[in-house]
Amino acid sequence: MTAGTLLALGCAGLTAWNRITVPRLPRTAAPITEAVTVCVPARDEAGRIPALIADLRAQTGIRELRILVLDDDSTDGTAERAHEAIDGDPRCVLLRGAAGPPPGWTGKAAACQVLADTAQQLAGTTGTGVLIFLDADIRLAPGALAAATGELRRRGTALLSPWPQQQARTLAERLVQPLLCWSWASTLPVRYADRWTRTSTVVACGQFLVFDSAAYRAIGGHSAVAGSVTEDLDIARVLRRAGYRTALAAAGDLARTRMYRGPAELATGYRRWLWSSYGGSVPGGLAVGVVAAWAYGLPPLAAALGRGRVRRWGLLGYGAAAGGRLFARSLETGRPPGWCDLIAAAAHPLSVTTYLWLWTRSHRDRRRNALTWKGRALTPRPDLDSP
Repeated sequence: MTAGTLLALGCAGLTAWNRITVPRLPRTAAPITEAVTVCVPARDEAGRIPALIADLRAQTGIRELRILVLDDDSTDGTAERAHEAIDGDPRCVLLRGAAGPPPGWTGKAAACQVLADTAQQLAGTTGTGVLIFLDADIRLAPGALAAATGELRRRGTALLSPWPQQQARTLAERLVQPLLCWSWASTLPVRYADRWTRTSTVVACGQFLVFDSAAYRAIGGHSAVAGSVTEDLDIARVLRRAGYRTALAAAGDLARTRMYRGPAELATGYRRWLWSSYGGSVPGGLAVGVVAAWAYGLPPLAAALGRGRVRRWGLLGYGAAAGGRLFARSLETGRPPGWCDLIAAAAHPLSVTTYLWLWTRSHRDRRRNALTWKGRALTPRPDLDSP
């Protein structure tokens, strides 16, 4: 139990260090003179796409901005809502996708490749300076894209991943969503990891990816990760294997997202890809589960049921775990945690338990070929099982 508490303390300390050192997108940025093309794959996003298009049309600080939106065979009127939101803006192009992805491709990777190919065709021989891929659930402040593009160039990387604030409304969302940021902030010294090209230290968020287009084309774009269910992490790994650097930045108030809405969507969303964690290895995942239970399960039990020294160590470990969650949330937002964050941090043992349950269900569904997302079956490519 003492070792578990010490591990929780160490992870909390690393999270606090990341809170201080992880770069943040600047609130103001110099004007961007190179061409920037935004690519938005959208499948069944009628309720979200108008707000994103409005945010994109309101972007400032970019002289040459093109916005490509691909309706990926939606069934809910996404194309119609997108067309209304574009409202004749000449910077915007609405594309219609095929009835389904080609064999061996996931839907999102195929949609992103179509968007990237279209961007190159529209740019002609001059090429496109920067490619930005956004999910339809992202909301952006007016200077977000200029700040992200400027940070990409300032740091000299092939890929910048601005980490958006993860918003949560329901109990299930508040339990699970904060774990996304906490998982890497508590285990990886990001500022140092981004200086090198080790694939094992990649952090990327597919909701907001900013590429140097030349580097993106050099690796074959999304065709390099055609069958991946975690195409954001895998394309960053491909870039690093090719000798390019990738980096992370906290977006703060410039970008926010509500990734999943409600417990059913959250469970389906996580189960479709959690199996691929830890290289897709069941023993590796079980080992992580044992360590997590040791560091984040035993101390709360000792705090509640133990006496004397055992209880004191348990309280220390439980407090360290909750503190680490609060540091991670502050890293995301750039602000002190709110009362909802305090309650979520106090429930950290339940959050970790929920995550492990979702991981188990993900492996079960994969064995049964029952992985789906937005009405499409997912059949991951075997060579991407261990990225």
